[in-house]
Amino acid sequence: MNLIQLFQFILSISILVILHELGHFIPAKLFKCKVEKFYLFFDPGFSIFKKKIGETEYGIGWLPFGGYVKIAGMVDESMDKEQLAQPAQPWEFRSKPAWQRLIIMLGGVTVNFFLAWFIYSALSYSQGESYHDLSKFQGGISVSAAGEKMGLKNGDVILKIDGKPAERLETSTINLLFANQATVLRNGKEVSFPINENGVADVLNQNEVRGYFATRSPAVIDSFAANSNAKIAGLMVGDKIIGIDNKKINYTDELSKELEQNKNKTVSIEFLRNNVPQKADVKVDNKGKLNVVLGGKTAQEIFEKTATTKHYTFFEAIPRGFHRTIDVLTMQIKQFKIVFNTTTKGYKKVSGPIGIIKMMPTSIDWTALWSFTAMFSVWLAFLNLIPIPGLDGGHVVFTLWEIITGKPVPQKVLENAQMIGVIFLIALMALIFGNDIIKWITGKF
Repeated sequence: MNLIQLFQFILSISILVILHELGHFIPAKLFKCKVEKFYLFFDPGFSIFKKKIGETEYGIGWLPFGGYVKIAGMVDESMDKEQLAQPAQPWEFRSKPAWQRLIIMLGGVTVNFFLAWFIYSALSYSQGESYHDLSKFQGGISVSAAGEKMGLKNGDVILKIDGKPAERLETSTINLLFANQATVLRNGKEVSFPINENGVADVLNQNEVRGYFATRSPAVIDSFAANSNAKIAGLMVGDKIIGIDNKKINYTDELSKELEQNKNKTVSIEFLRNNVPQKADVKVDNKGKLNVVLGGKTAQEIFEKTATTKHYTFFEAIPRGFHRTIDVLTMQIKQFKIVFNTTTKGYKKVSGPIGIIKMMPTSIDWTALWSFTAMFSVWLAFLNLIPIPGLDGGHVVFTLWEIITGKPVPQKVLENAQMIGVIFLIALMALIFGNDIIKWITGKF
């Protein structure tokens, strides 16, 4: 973690928090509620900066876990029971009609959603969308052991994920982890299969989230390990292995499979050197290896050929931004499938602030920063709508109950629920932050 990563994280979070709280602040003022505080970050004990303008104190807290708007007469994390014990005043939140209170509480998540939509639309229009096209993966995909456990096989062409077309490597690697079913073209036939959760668990445990499948590449020697039998037998860097014992080899994964079946045996390796066919007898070690590094520059060149950029006009970018926002929201909802699953144990991989900071670019990258800001804006909208007292969603549930039944939730119930919610959120925050610290100390990020 460096200062540039920290700067980008704080900048992004500051933008999101200020705009989210403005989503509460503006309708509160429009409905003539008294807003006592508007804070970026939390200020238990003291503030870094504060200034009172009119009836509102504006400030910056020292605890960078969000922010808040304190509206008079509202049961919130401040638990100001003394004020709530007094008769309701016309300028207090609790004296306003339920529909006005609902709009105030939904203001933050509404801003978050539209902010993400705006950012994604702007990025699609100004930058286009760069990705690696799965349809350009010649020969299908090469799969790790964890990917095979999920149900994939070398040579598969990924067609659909949960019935939806799979076009992009960057989203497909994530979507497959959350999916129930995948459809591939395998040996010329369309095959559908359920995703094995044990394979998903292996992908998470081995930190292969974005690397459990890739493009297939020819078995071109990039370098040799010490005392490599292949080097001793006369093979050189740049040689392309095309066969073993007269069995044709097209890709690196096919070579690995053949070597695995010939442990401790001497095999006849067929290879091309400057496009001239040659042969050499090579001893395979007891692990089924030739002790060579394959692919390298050749694999990278093949991978780069699958890269594409799709451009959007202004009027195409607007609906595209909306779809990107919905896609991110859907993905975030689906991730709970593996986070709370006892098989995948995704909760062990959940990162808090430290983990997120370490994922930020190590140099200023505005496209990446705005993409992160849009993604995190969607996440904040979703998180705040969870019906837990202490979050916007908790207030929304109680207000909807009042609208439906025509009866307000008793003040004491609101206070107790808020207290329980705040305690739960503090405990959850401590758990996530503590997990971050442990992973940081043990070097497991």
